[in-house]
Amino acid sequence: MPTPHLTPGNPIHDLASRLLRLPPSCGPVRLIGVDGHAGSGKTTFAGSLAAALGGAPVLHLDDIATHEELFGWTGRLLGRVIEPFGRGETALYAPYDWTAREFGPVRELPAAPAVIVEGVGAGRRALRPWLARVLWMELPPERAWARGRRRDGRAQSDFWDGWVRAERRHFAEDPTRPFADLVVRQCPEGYEVSPGPAGTSGPDQFITQRDGPSAAR
Repeated sequence: MPTPHLTPGNPIHDLASRLLRLPPSCGPVRLIGVDGHAGSGKTTFAGSLAAALGGAPVLHLDDIATHEELFGWTGRLLGRVIEPFGRGETALYAPYDWTAREFGPVRELPAAPAVIVEGVGAGRRALRPWLARVLWMELPPERAWARGRRRDGRAQSDFWDGWVRAERRHFAEDPTRPFADLVVRQCPEGYEVSPGPAGTSGPDQFITQRDGPSAAR
């Protein structure tokens, strides 16, 4: 992955620069987890951060989960992604098609200097040993779920009913926010990034910052 052009004074690029200076956490990869409630804006933020990281690969956990395994995908992620990265190899995984309800063609995920894993559960207990940083998208669950429901429309209302129950159960049993290194808040004009519950003040921590256009996903 090429070294990104870092614009002076641009907070999200400063965040990217600091992440790239971290030691690798999974083989040669700095694995960055972006977690939060469904509808909290993880996908859009991860895309902006990936661009600032010079086009870092992004693994969406929607491609790993299935209808039958909304949160039971840990073994698949460890076997298909974490273990190859640990050996410095390209990961191979088949993304799940939520319409066809089956896995699609195999994709490659390179062991780049930085790789983002985004989705509900990205900072779960089983993954944290391999994560260089855990980022939490700060939005109350009811607001996040309402935004997600508006985004997906009435056709997905039954799915959302089941999802909310499953997500509540997941975070009750395996919370991420208490272990977040950084907390990301969406603002009218971009993002605010601050140390999370697991973070401590120091040269590698990011004090309140704003950057970029408002995100909705």
